[in-house]
Amino acid sequence: MEFLDHAFMQRALIAAALIGVIAPAVGIYLVQRRQAIMGDGIGHVALAGVALGFLLSADPVWMAVLVATLGAVAMELIRAHGKTHGDIALAMLFYGGMSGGVLLINLSDDGSNAQLLSYLFGSITTVSEDDVIVISVLAGLVMAVTLGLRRQLFAVCQDEEFARVTGLPVRLLNLTLAVTAAVTVTVAMRVVGLLLVSALMVIPVAAAQQLTRAFASTLVIAVAIGVTVTLSGTVSTYYVDAPSGATIVVLAIGVFLVVTAIATPLAARRARRAEAERPDERLPTLPPVTPKGDLPV
Repeated sequence: MEFLDHAFMQRALIAAALIGVIAPAVGIYLVQRRQAIMGDGIGHVALAGVALGFLLSADPVWMAVLVATLGAVAMELIRAHGKTHGDIALAMLFYGGMSGGVLLINLSDDGSNAQLLSYLFGSITTVSEDDVIVISVLAGLVMAVTLGLRRQLFAVCQDEEFARVTGLPVRLLNLTLAVTAAVTVTVAMRVVGLLLVSALMVIPVAAAQQLTRAFASTLVIAVAIGVTVTLSGTVSTYYVDAPSGATIVVLAIGVFLVVTAIATPLAARRARRAEAERPDERLPTLPPVTPKGDLPV
């Protein structure tokens, strides 16, 4: 436990734990509505915000929050109104944000390949006290939304038309979820990086779904997996010279494979047991029909 003697590791572990909680908490809604790739797209756009922060000598994190939020709102509007060419517009937004970020960060005086890589793939051991404060504040806002509006968000993600009929503000809730996802991506970029944050939002949820289908239990298990892999990955970077983001994602994939290997035979066994306990569905046997004969005199 000697790593706890270092202040930079203490800050890294706090940031990792917070990201391990909020990433699956938002990801469960994205998985539910089959938008698992949305986090990756927001990460592309957020890079432009980081670069703009360097160019304007502003805080890259807050600038990334602003640009990613605008990008997430644009994605949601395109998703809601886009018809045939909606996917093309989204692709242009994703890769336009990435290429614009690379150009802007090279134009800035503070731009460097090392700084760019730290935001793309994470550099958790460089988290400062100010970063911890920002991450804590934003993580608190994310949890307030994901837990406080969990019933409404679940209803919208499950069936938008039904939610609209019941009177829920579907468009406002969709925009709220998009903005929350954008904040989560920018908060997590110092831990796992903009290019890998989507994996931390999706993989723990996918692993939890192998064990249960109930929303509450899936959320709890996914958060537990998220915290476990982020803390384990952070501690591993202290002993092994490896990128924190890549280490965390590889551990998450490993947990998913282990859970799948355990859950698959258990699910098959439960299915066989249910089949054996199912009542016989064959048609009931009819009584023999006595042939008609002459009535006795």
